[in-house]
Amino acid sequence: MYPQELFSAAARKCLSVRRKSLSIPVSLDLAAQVLAVDLGLKPALLYDINSASAEQVQQYLISLQSAQLVSKSLLTLSVSGNALIVNPEMVTANLEQLLHGSNVAVIDVCHSLEKPNITDQLSEDLRIMIQDLLATLRGFLQQPKVEKLLYVGEKSDNWNLCTLFGVLLGYPVTYWFDQNRSFENCLAMMPLMVTKASATWQADTQGHCLYSFSIPASLHKEIQSTLEYWNLGLQERFEQQTVLRDLTVCQSMVTLPSVCL
Repeated sequence: MYPQELFSAAARKCLSVRRKSLSIPVSLDLAAQVLAVDLGLKPALLYDINSASAEQVQQYLISLQSAQLVSKSLLTLSVSGNALIVNPEMVTANLEQLLHGSNVAVIDVCHSLEKPNITDQLSEDLRIMIQDLLATLRGFLQQPKVEKLLYVGEKSDNWNLCTLFGVLLGYPVTYWFDQNRSFENCLAMMPLMVTKASATWQADTQGHCLYSFSIPASLHKEIQSTLEYWNLGLQERFEQQTVLRDLTVCQSMVTLPSVCL
């Protein structure tokens, strides 16, 4: 079997829900995303294709690792019912950098604000969340190498998952809001600049979106150096591998009546 057939077979075997399997194009796009994580092009992917459980995503990853399609270092992380396939080395580095002042902009989009702004310091809740996840991840990685799922328990119930996923997925910006007050935000009818990074995979002919994130257009000048640093880092990592090719990074503007984070 060719690699793409092995990836599709693993998705069909492990990720079916109510006897409905992923289509071949969807399974190949998922494969390209997993490869991007394995190659260090992105620290993690959030599985949101269908309602497959974290256990099913883990079995899918084990199947790929058994077929030597991806490295054994990747692991499955379950946070509040969400499954992610993560590159633990990259994720750990990103979390540590965020704690010590990194090139990640945290944007406060609390509903009470007239417009979003960049936070100068991490909130105490955010700092505790990052520290807790780091401790959980390090403790897991110190255990004997066994094929198991990393569950983040009840401590994640109070985490701001929007902020956390922005960090885990390797975005140069992440949104934050005080969810103790409201889950709404101030981004409605706010012009947003959307950045997308895509690449092709030699095993198929379709393009694969590796990153997609937005920033308020009003903050572009303040965040421009952060975006440039992220873009340069992605290009450098891309040049160190040969599996994916034709990297493109493009930007567009959108304005939405409401934004769900």
